[in-house]
Amino acid sequence: MKKKRSVFWKTSFLTAFLVLTLVPVVSANFWNVSGDTMLHDPSITKEGNTWWAFGTGETNKNGIRVLRSDNGSNWSATPVIFPQPLSWWRNYVPNHETNQWAPDVNYYNGRYWVYYSVSSFGSNNSLIGLTSTNSIASGNWRDDGLVIRSTTSDNFNAIDGDLVIDKNGDPWLSFGSYWSGIKLTKLDRNTMKPTGQIYSIAARPNVSDHAIEAPNITYKDGYYYLFVSFDHCCQGVNSDYKIAYGRSKNITGPYYDKNGVNMLNGGGTILDAGNDRWIGPGHQDVYNNNIIVRHAYDAENNGAPRLLINDLYWDSNGWPRY
Repeated sequence: MKKKRSVFWKTSFLTAFLVLTLVPVVSANFWNVSGDTMLHDPSITKEGNTWWAFGTGETNKNGIRVLRSDNGSNWSATPVIFPQPLSWWRNYVPNHETNQWAPDVNYYNGRYWVYYSVSSFGSNNSLIGLTSTNSIASGNWRDDGLVIRSTTSDNFNAIDGDLVIDKNGDPWLSFGSYWSGIKLTKLDRNTMKPTGQIYSIAARPNVSDHAIEAPNITYKDGYYYLFVSFDHCCQGVNSDYKIAYGRSKNITGPYYDKNGVNMLNGGGTILDAGNDRWIGPGHQDVYNNNIIVRHAYDAENNGAPRLLINDLYWDSNGWPRY
């Protein structure tokens, strides 16, 4: 695990409630968001008329952070998922952090599924777990157990799980952080656990620390679009995180960027590298092919991580833009 999530949580979460003012509109397609928008590694969904955003928990506290909004604009914190650690986590990751990382939420077959990561800094001794509910608002989450794990003998890191439903309605899980890059495996429709081989779909072999993670796949008009985060998060205004993408006719790849470079060979067209206000955007999540969320570090608030939401558009050649 190469991320240093605790660096920003220990230093910048102190500013969590100092940043409750309305976010200025940067462009017409940025959503105005206000309230408690402190969130890292966000994933978003909607239940009825209510928006829900899930993210990495606060350092030195338990659980997964959850925000809600009745209008997509004003956000507030709700009780965390896993206020107490699950005992079985330590069977696989004995020295795991108290907070859980990078949750991904999706609705499928009548339930909301949340894949989450349990790990420790600097190690690929990690696991992806699963919890689900038939109503987020109920707060009743079922423990669905272990999905996949990695150990120090593996060449991948089992974190940053992301559920994608293919054109046939079958579920898949992409995951990965650093090491040999981004992986993909098919899931059983009933158990939502792996049922086949692990595919490699993106990597940065020419970058010394192999800085790629946080995959997110969406299907649109005959293509699977793979979004990833390049470079380094979790360093506040010193972060150089950025969002890149490619696409493929097949969910297992190969994925090519706009220049025709295979993402297994380091390809990836940059979608968002931030600006003077919003530094190091990344860990993106595409919702309904017309919304993209991610975190970025607010240069006007000591580098605090904030939830950003944009409308997502597609050009005449089928490439994403916003």
